[in-house]
Order: sequence, then C-alpha cells, then structure tokens
Amino acid sequence: MCSLLLSAPCLPRRLAPVIGTVLRSSSSQKQPVDLPDFNTDVDVHTHRLKRPERPPPSPARRWAGLEGLRERTEGSLIPDTLQEMEKDEQFKITAENLRRLGQVKLTREERKKRQRALRKLGIPNFREFLLKNLKENPQEGLEDKHQSLKKQPIEIIQLNIGLYCNQACNHCHVESSPKRTEMMSREVADKCLEILDRSPSVHTLDITGGAPELNPQFRYLAAGGAALGKKVLDRCNLTVLLEPGQEDLPDFLTQHGVSVVASLPCYSAKNVNMQRGKGVFDKSIQALLMLNERGYGRPGTGLELDLVYNPLGGFLPPPQRELEDKYRQELWDTFGIQFNNLYTVTNMPIKRFADFLYRRNELQDYMNLLVRNFNPMSVKGLMCRNLLSVNWDGRVYDCDFNQQLDLAIPRTRLGLPAKQSAKEGPSTVHPDLKSKGLSVWDFASTDDFLGSRVVTDNHCYGCTAGMGSS
Repeated sequence: MCSLLLSAPCLPRRLAPVIGTVLRSSSSQKQPVDLPDFNTDVDVHTHRLKRPERPPPSPARRWAGLEGLRERTEGSLIPDTLQEMEKDEQFKITAENLRRLGQVKLTREERKKRQRALRKLGIPNFREFLLKNLKENPQEGLEDKHQSLKKQPIEIIQLNIGLYCNQACNHCHVESSPKRTEMMSREVADKCLEILDRSPSVHTLDITGGAPELNPQFRYLAAGGAALGKKVLDRCNLTVLLEPGQEDLPDFLTQHGVSVVASLPCYSAKNVNMQRGKGVFDKSIQALLMLNERGYGRPGTGLELDLVYNPLGGFLPPPQRELEDKYRQELWDTFGIQFNNLYTVTNMPIKRFADFLYRRNELQDYMNLLVRNFNPMSVKGLMCRNLLSVNWDGRVYDCDFNQQLDLAIPRTRLGLPAKQSAKEGPSTVHPDLKSKGLSVWDFASTDDFLGSRVVTDNHCYGCTAGMGSS
C-alpha cells in the first residue's frame, strides 16, 4: 500500500489526495461499498478502445455544390459520354486504329512498344527479372523463388461480365464505353456459379466490367454468390447508381450485403472530370451520399464501401495510409461522406493508358519508373497467385490485366489438348474458345489450378512497382 501512496505525487495535484483517500478508505472498509461501475474485466489484454465518434462536418468546409445536387445529377450520363467521345481526337484515333487493325493486332503493337522501351533500357523480361531479384532478396514464404509465379489455392473468382459502360475513362485498361456491346450470357453465368459452388477455397466473388451493373447477369450473379455464402464485390463506377432503370440498385446491393469497391481518383471535381469525363464528379458524390444513407461505409453496419485511387498520369500513387487519412478528412469535412478503406493502385501500361503514355512520349520513362521501383514485398500479394479471372465469353486468365491482353492460360496447364474440339462446350460460347486457352467449360473446380504456372509478360512490372496494383 505504501508503494501505491508514494506514487500519488506523480499524479496531477487535484487527483492525488482523492486516490490516496480511496485507497486508504478501501483498506479499512468493513462493509462493501456500492460502486456500480467498478466492474472492469480483469482480462486486460482484451480491452479495446472504440473509435471516437466523428464531429459533424464543419459548416465552413461544406461544398456549395451539395445544394441542388440530387436534381442536378438526374438523368443518364451516356449522352454526355458519347458526345465527349465524338469530340475527343484521341478517342477517334484509337477507334480508327481498332477498325483498321482489329483488337488482336492493336494489342500486339502495344506489347511491342513496351518491349522496345524495356530493350532500350537494357531490362530483361519480367520472369527473369523477378526470379533474379528474389534470389538476391529472399522473401519469407517464398524460399522457393519459383513458387512466386505459381498458383496458390484460389480465393477469388473475378468475373468481367461485359465491356458496356456509361463512362469512357481515359485510364481504362479494358477500354469500356457505351459503344461496347460484349455481354456475359446466362449460360456462362450459370457455369461460373457452378464452379464457385464446387471451389471450397474461394471466399470472394468479384464482379467487374465495364459497368457490371448494366449487364443483365449482374443481379443474378450477385444474388447467386451471396446465396452460396461467398463475399460479393461490386466494382462500381458510382455514376451507374444514377442511371435510369437503376433506381433500386442501392437497395439491391444493401439487401444482398454486396461490398462496394468504388473508383474515385480524387476528392476534387477538376481531377475526377479530367480523368473520367464531364459530370462524373457530381454524380459520384451523389452516389456516395446515397450509399451512406443506406449504411454503407458507416461503422457497425457490415456494409463495406471501399474507394480506389489511381494517379492521373505517369507517376506512382502516394503512400496508401496517408492518402486514406487525407481522403477521409476531405470527404467528411466537405461532403459529409464516410467510407471504410482506400486502396491505391498503380496504373498499368496497357490499353488506353499505354496509348496516353505513348502519345506523350512517356512510355519508356514510365516503364523505367516501374522497374526502378520494383518492390519484392509486393510479390506475395500479387493477385495472379490466388485469383482466377473469367472473361464475359467464359475464357479464363490469371488476372484481369492478362485478360485484356488476351494472355490466356494454355489448356495444356490442366493436361488438356492444346485446342478445344468443336464438339466441346455449348454452341453459344465465343468461337475463339476453340483455339484460345482455357474456358469455364474445361474444369469443375478451381482446385485444378493449384501449382500451375502463372502467365507473365512485360506489363507485369506494374503490379510489383511501389505498392502494386493487386
């Protein structure tokens, strides 16, 4: 007891006598004292502090544009997107090249440009570079460096269910727009759900596009995945929630507990509209407010709302934790918006972003930036190691980026003939499936991929630079 009393002077003067009195009186007290809140659990290792409640947004910081925002964001974004596409010279050049060369040749030319840039820099192909670096910088859990590029148990099935979108963002690696018509069929959707049900290691169904919500199969797949007990992610561009015919979409997402992963490249209107198109910022803010109203992004609701940042140009994103804090402050103080997490991703040097870099004569510098900032710590978290990406037509890839470059998983990886027989698979699948890699018709469970080699190419430097793109 003396030792306790001796410590009292270390306390603030106004508290020391009180504590001393309590300690002395408690030692001589014969009858129990009624202390209604003196019931703290002795398992102090379990004690946690809850997050302090956020103060209301500062009136001085509130965005003037909030007034009349709901009315201002009514109607479809598609007419504005089409009008911008008609005016944008770069869109017109890309469209002409696509018409003249076709998608396959255009993708091949893009790859050659990246390869030439790396050759000028004296940099080897990605697989050689990675294995050499892991040999020099061994990583825990990757003692066998060759395992770094082999499939682990598949935990995520990502479905790109179509390329139709109400936007046409200049960084889009899938080149979506209102002019694209590719859509997943019900037959392919059913097969995907069947595989999901037979793959016990898979915990997440990740649905993307285009604007996946505009595909007729989106709600069927989301409800089906939730019914199987899987976590369902909706890769949402936010503005789709305000498209005519989608008025009940926020309620559908809430009903099925779908987690929303939304792209928001900045908290300022100028930067968002520059990257994603006229009017996108206002609609994005309105959509986030609508999701918050239903509990998304709010503590204790279980409705997850995560945001994704990618840079405007040829540079790496800022540190994720610091940027998340900045987003949280800006979105709360200015708009009263809450969210759960912010993820930063590195722009991949493919498709529209590759064209953007090439036109600005920055492709070589960007490839050099990616190589210089290779991060061996990112390898264990590469999406290609525990994810399977399925195209709208049923073809299967190691990741979404490989899908857009048509780097299919060879059928021989599963011990199948290199080419599919004309008799295999339903008549409605894409004709290219007869010769281009694996499809959902070739396997029953994702367990079949364990230990198979991941397909890599020169764009993979993007996923290992800085904090990566996985």
